[in-house]
Amino acid sequence: MVILPNKSNNKTKIKVMRIIKIALLSICFATLMSCASGYKMINPESIKYVSNTMSDNIKLEYKYDLLHKKYAKKELKKGVKLLAVKITNDSDRDLTFGKDIKLTYENGNEILVMESANAFKTLKQSTASYLWYLLLTPVNLYTTKTTNGFQQETSSTPIGLVAGPGLAIGNMIASGSANKKFKTELLKYNVNGSSIGKGETVYGLIPIRTTSFDAIKLKVE
Repeated sequence: MVILPNKSNNKTKIKVMRIIKIALLSICFATLMSCASGYKMINPESIKYVSNTMSDNIKLEYKYDLLHKKYAKKELKKGVKLLAVKITNDSDRDLTFGKDIKLTYENGNEILVMESANAFKTLKQSTASYLWYLLLTPVNLYTTKTTNGFQQETSSTPIGLVAGPGLAIGNMIASGSANKKFKTELLKYNVNGSSIGKGETVYGLIPIRTTSFDAIKLKVE
C-alpha cells in the first residue's frame, strides 16, 4: 500500500513555521530598537554657539539640542532641556552664577535651573530595564526537514539561552558605561554656584525645566 503525503498537514506546518519566523523577526526588530544607546560627549568648549545675549558687560552664549538617542527622548518625555553655555565676565567684579547672575526668559520669568545630580537621575538610561531580554531565554528555533513531501525530522535550537542573557548583560554594560560618561560630564561642567572672576570665561552644562526652546536672557544683580 502506498501512503500519500498529507498535503493539508504540510500546509498547516508551513504556516506555523512562517508564523514562528515572523515572530522571531519581530523580536529581533524590537531588540534592535530597544538597545542601549551610547553617550556622545558634548564638550562645551568645542561648541559653535549661535545664540547670545549681553547684560552689564556679561556675555552669555548658549545652545540647545545637545543630547542624542535615548537621552534626547528622555529630555522630551521628562520636560527637561540641557543647555551648553559660555559665560564671559568683562565687568569689573567677580560674580557668582545663581546669585549675581541668573537666567531668565524674554518675558522676565526666572529659569528654574536643576541640580546636576537630579538632572542625571531624570535623564539617565534605566540599566535594569534591559533585564527584560531574559524573557527571550526560552526561545527555540525549530527546523523541519522534508523530502518529497514527507516530514523527516524536526529539531530545535535553544537560541534564547545565548541571546537572552547575552543581550541583557551586553545592554546593561553599554547603558551603564554611557550613563557614567553622562554623569561625569554633567558634574564637570556644573556652574551653578560657581564664581566667575573678572575677565574670566567659563563653560557649563545647565539643565532646566522646560519643554520649549525659548530665547534666554541674563539677569545681573
